[in-house]
Amino acid sequence: MNTLAIIQARMSSSRLPGKVLQEIGGKPMLQHVVERAQRARSLDAVLVATTSDPSDNPIADFAAAQGLLCYRGSLHDVLDRYYQAARLYQPQNIVRITADCPLIDPLLIDQTVSLLSLAAGADFACNRLPPPFGRSFPIGLDVEVCSFAALERAWREATAAFHREHVMPYLYEGVSLTEQISISQNHSAAAGFSPRNFRIAQLHHRPDYGDLRWTVDTAEDLAALREIFAHLETKADFSWYDALEVIRQNPRITQINAAVRHKTMTEVDERNAK
Repeated sequence: MNTLAIIQARMSSSRLPGKVLQEIGGKPMLQHVVERAQRARSLDAVLVATTSDPSDNPIADFAAAQGLLCYRGSLHDVLDRYYQAARLYQPQNIVRITADCPLIDPLLIDQTVSLLSLAAGADFACNRLPPPFGRSFPIGLDVEVCSFAALERAWREATAAFHREHVMPYLYEGVSLTEQISISQNHSAAAGFSPRNFRIAQLHHRPDYGDLRWTVDTAEDLAALREIFAHLETKADFSWYDALEVIRQNPRITQINAAVRHKTMTEVDERNAK
């Protein structure tokens, strides 16, 4: 297997429990994420990685009903969950997607996977980096790609709680992206090395839409995404640009979750320390 997408999902979200199976546009949110990821041409397979906690039985049941690959692992050590899931299939590359991003875009997944090769020798590619870094794609279109070797090294070496919970920060923490890569009129990339000598590349979009929030972490987020999907229900294979057009025509939607604060890279679920 060359490229495996792993979608992390759990029912015990701290701000909106059970969100991944909440209905949006007539389907559970997780189903939107899976179906949209499956349309990415760069992926050989899509796997749902949930936990062994009984509270996540509904996610495992959903995956079984859909005929999806599913791995159940650690509730709090998500890095271990990713590594153990990937180790079963030994892919060359792993794509990290979260189950709270129902607008995830297949083409954007492909573009980010391609960046891993375009930025020669890259260990990790993404289309966003969390605060304190910058982003130019809406929150909720987040794609991270790394080599299996990089994931394995992070799994072996990372000890900080936020490294284990957020999976990839050990790779890019402290990176300086000084090398510019021209891609197209609307896309460019920046590359560089992290202090741990991982080669990192980040995809950028022009113009910058990084202030838009399309992820689901709160009740307000869920209401906003339901509004967006209500305007897209006649489109079978819409892109993130279609969602952007909905926002342009209905700017009030952005006010529904405008007050929601996005978490930083180092924040962890307080329950993880217990």
